[in-house]
Amino acid sequence: MSLPLGAIQQTLTISMTNYPLPPNDFYVPDCVVPAEAYARCSHLGIGAHQDDLEFMAFHGISSCYKQDDLWFGGVTCTNGGGSTRAGKYANTSDEAMQAVRISEQRKAAQIGQYSFICQLGHSSAQCKKRKDREALVKQLENILLKAQPEVLYTHNPADKHPTHVAICQATIEAVHRIPPLSRPKKVYGCEVWRGLDWLADEDKIALDVSSYPALARKLNACFDSQIAGGKNYSDAVIGRRHANASFYKSHSVDGVDQIWYAMNLTEPCHDNSIDLKDFVLQKVKALQESIATSLG
Repeated sequence: MSLPLGAIQQTLTISMTNYPLPPNDFYVPDCVVPAEAYARCSHLGIGAHQDDLEFMAFHGISSCYKQDDLWFGGVTCTNGGGSTRAGKYANTSDEAMQAVRISEQRKAAQIGQYSFICQLGHSSAQCKKRKDREALVKQLENILLKAQPEVLYTHNPADKHPTHVAICQATIEAVHRIPPLSRPKKVYGCEVWRGLDWLADEDKIALDVSSYPALARKLNACFDSQIAGGKNYSDAVIGRRHANASFYKSHSVDGVDQIWYAMNLTEPCHDNSIDLKDFVLQKVKALQESIATSLG
């Protein structure tokens, strides 16, 4: 596959006896060496697909944008294959679509001034099967050890998309494998395919994403293959951000005009004994009890 070159690219193919790894696409927009790109990373996003980071982790991107001491790093786990396509992309082969999506993700990293973007190239099928994602978990463990971010964003475990849930599980497993003192201080499981407005207020993390609205639209627009290909995620994401802000609190004036919800995953990431399924179902139970109380 022929890929467009950016400011810096390292394509590594690593073979392991039991877990052959796909090629890594590692891109640093400002050309610093990889060790520095990892070391300066304060906010890290781990997403399933190209565009997930820009939608779910914009809080981290905007927090670091134009800052000297804060840097956002991104990891996209899958190869972009099998995506919906229509219009000018209707006849694009799967291999060509993967190249397009890798290029789009690099463009977003450049516009957003990321410290780095690492695209791991796994198939969604590999990620969804626990027995097949050991290679992915090892890669994430390695990235987390190199970067040691203060804040980590990933998918939430109650998401509707099975690949998103799988990446959340792999991320938490990778965090569990690194020393406790090296783990992120805050871990957010962000909404994408299922909103998190159903969480009880005490369980809901409301991330202010109202800064840099022009940047948000530029980042979303990078993913033309998805928007022109039949899914206008860009408008949908901006609309959800505004809706979240308006419906956040019923008896107070809006403090910000865009909010993205997250589930606080810091506790299950720091306590290896917590069962993730039980943790999530407790959140669902809280919703059930809240509804029951309202109905009397």
